[in-house]
Amino acid sequence: MLYFIVKYLHLIGAAVLLGTGTGIAFFMLAAHLEGKPVVIAGVARIVVVADFIFTATAVVAQPITGVLLALQAGYSLFEGWILLSIALYVLVGAFWLPVVWMQMRLRDLAVLAAASGTPLPDEYHRIFWRWFAFGVPAFISVAIILWLMITRPPISF
Repeated sequence: MLYFIVKYLHLIGAAVLLGTGTGIAFFMLAAHLEGKPVVIAGVARIVVVADFIFTATAVVAQPITGVLLALQAGYSLFEGWILLSIALYVLVGAFWLPVVWMQMRLRDLAVLAAASGTPLPDEYHRIFWRWFAFGVPAFISVAIILWLMITRPPISF
């Protein structure tokens, strides 16, 4: 029974990572395309909170439940698909940490523009497209990790 509880928690964490990431990207892009600082400020404020509540929780839980699950199922942590998953997870983290800072900066720039009634500054646009570019490899990596979890392909290094 413990195995299925850990597996359930791991799958929920994976769904949260992929789902929250997708939702955040959608809402940030939609707000950006709207082009109104007040809209962007409101959406970015919610996105930052969601990232800290949902994404950060899943980021911590995934390696814990993943290791427990692998050990309970009898997998070596040195199997190719597990090593590749771990490497991709580290890559996701390397992209996600700066993205959190970027989201906070985008929020702050939009709040300032909305409060002063001015257009979004060039810095906002530079950071937004960097944020977007960082999100693509992170999203693809999470999707590949899910595929590796499901298929557990024989990979040798």
